Formats: sequence, structure tokens, C-alpha cells
Amino acid sequence: MKRVVNYIKDTKGEMKHVSWPTRRQTLVFTLIVIAISVFVALFLGLFDYIFTQILEFFIL
Repeated sequence: MKRVVNYIKDTKGEMKHVSWPTRRQTLVFTLIVIAISVFVALFLGLFDYIFTQILEFFIL
């Protein structure tokens, strides 16, 4: 039990050293992640569509 208490105390102490992002930074980084995710989804979807059309051409 003592180990758990020490772990919690150490964790609490380390959290004081964390440099938290500002609200604006969080918003900007979130928008960047969403934009990149949408881009990758569209990119992969495009290739999926192209390869599907090619396979359908050869199969049918």
C-alpha cells in the first residue's frame, strides 16, 4: 500500500513540472490534427476508388 501512496505523491509532484499548452495552442493543434486526418482519409479514399475501378474493369 505504501508503494501506491508514494507513486501517487510522485505523480502529483511531476504534474507540477508539466508545461501545459494554452487554450489557443490546444485549439490550433486540434484543428491541425483534424485537417490532416481529413486529408489522409480523402487521399486513401481516392486511391481506394481508383483501384476499385481498375479491378472492376479487369474482372467484369
